[in-house]
Amino acid sequence: MAEEPTEAELAAQLEEELRKLKVSDILVQTVFTLSSLGFQKLGQEGRDLEQARLAIEALKALVPVLDGAVPAEVIRDFNQMVANLQLAYAKAASEQ
Repeated sequence: MAEEPTEAELAAQLEEELRKLKVSDILVQTVFTLSSLGFQKLGQEGRDLEQARLAIEALKALVPVLDGAVPAEVIRDFNQMVANLQLAYAKAASEQ
């Protein structure tokens, strides 16, 4: 059986993983998470327009920050995703 790593070894491993991580990677993952959550909040079940609006506003602020840090086609896709979310929001709001 392998020995369990010590707390110091775990801390060193975590520190190494953080060194490899890029801020742009976290921001891209955040964009995906916010968009998924925003669309989910617009669904029939558990609809929450205020939370969906908050996701849209956060995405509108976050996507331009990634310009130059990720390929142009990624920015284009993210902008299209924000537009789709805004359209879905408008449709959901009109159904209220």
